[in-house]
Amino acid sequence: MAETIKIICQNRKAHHDYQILEALEAGLALSGPEVKSLRLGRANLKDSYAQIKGGEVWLHQAHISPYENAPAGEQDPTRVRKLLLHRHEIKRIMGKVQGKGLTLIPLKLYFRSGKAKVEVALAKGKKLYDKRDTIRERDEERELQRAIRNKK
Repeated sequence: MAETIKIICQNRKAHHDYQILEALEAGLALSGPEVKSLRLGRANLKDSYAQIKGGEVWLHQAHISPYENAPAGEQDPTRVRKLLLHRHEIKRIMGKVQGKGLTLIPLKLYFRSGKAKVEVALAKGKKLYDKRDTIRERDEERELQRAIRNKK
């Protein structure tokens, strides 16, 4: 039986601002109305990050819009949400984050076989000159592809 993946949102700016070293999948602890809102695609990972506190991983600043049909109550769109990872994965990540000065950033939010998942990456922040190099390489690659296409 094939697994189905439905991407809800992606953090496109992450690849521009960070050098992605390693990515892993984590579950996401959500309330019922949040899941319904995610199924409608109402989420944003811009400016969000993950942090390890007390042996647990928490997702900060991820915006999930309140579900309209939910009863009026406390629906904070940017509340801190728990990420579900195995203990050995958390320990391994914790060592890398503390030792090498890396950051945890979410890359994309998606449903895998009906369960909400988030792809979290260990990343290192890029300097301004690194961003310029990336842009220059992308432009050169685009020019090369354009030249090959026009030559045919």
